[in-house]
Amino acid sequence: MKTGVRFLVLSLALILAASLTACGPIHCGNDLNDDCLRVLFVGNSLTFVNDLPTTFSELARSGGHKVEVAMVVEGGAHLYDFVSSPELSNTLSSSQWDYVVLQEQSQLPSVEYWRVNDMYPAARTLVKKVRANDAQPIFFETWGREYGFPENGMPDFESMQYEIDMGYQRIANELNAPIVHVGMVWFRALRSNPDLQLWQEDGNHPSEMGTYLAACVFYATLFQESPLGLAYPGNISKEVALKLQEAAATVLIK
Repeated sequence: MKTGVRFLVLSLALILAASLTACGPIHCGNDLNDDCLRVLFVGNSLTFVNDLPTTFSELARSGGHKVEVAMVVEGGAHLYDFVSSPELSNTLSSSQWDYVVLQEQSQLPSVEYWRVNDMYPAARTLVKKVRANDAQPIFFETWGREYGFPENGMPDFESMQYEIDMGYQRIANELNAPIVHVGMVWFRALRSNPDLQLWQEDGNHPSEMGTYLAACVFYATLFQESPLGLAYPGNISKEVALKLQEAAATVLIK
């Protein structure tokens, strides 16, 4: 783990630093036999920008679910940065997590060489560690960049998203781990509503809409319930929130 990582409570203002470790607000009691869902997010700025864990927890509460969320994150981090992380080990042991979300660096899953030599070895180690703590590992399939990755043969978002989807699917199949298909839904949402502004100006990080969409996909996947009609709109209009809820609900279609 790179230096400069800090452990922060999410109920404080989120500090968008080069690296950080953050723990989310606790909405559950100490009874591990209750009906609370406990979710730990591991990743980088695609997770902590706009505070995806808290957005998900607010959506969950609006749907009548109790949740506890936390995150161990670092700006620009790869999964291998967490393999020997004491922060991750300490947070894993701090609660009985139901899910531990694993989010890779944004470009890595799209390039075969990088995923085989970087992403997959780290994912195998982390999945083993998560399961040793009696939690379910789950992969956070992220979105491609708005203008693709042309220097590596992906001239647009669609071509990059295809490679990212393949990258996550292969390791998930190997390790028999589920996926939260945010990137796939991101593509569907834009195909139905091309005017949605899901990226920030850098074409990589999520806008408020993008984070809200991701949270809706997490809701649909983890609860196996449609987010359509949830009252919590986050920081976007109710009209746009409804469109994003509709897009996220498609992950439930078999």
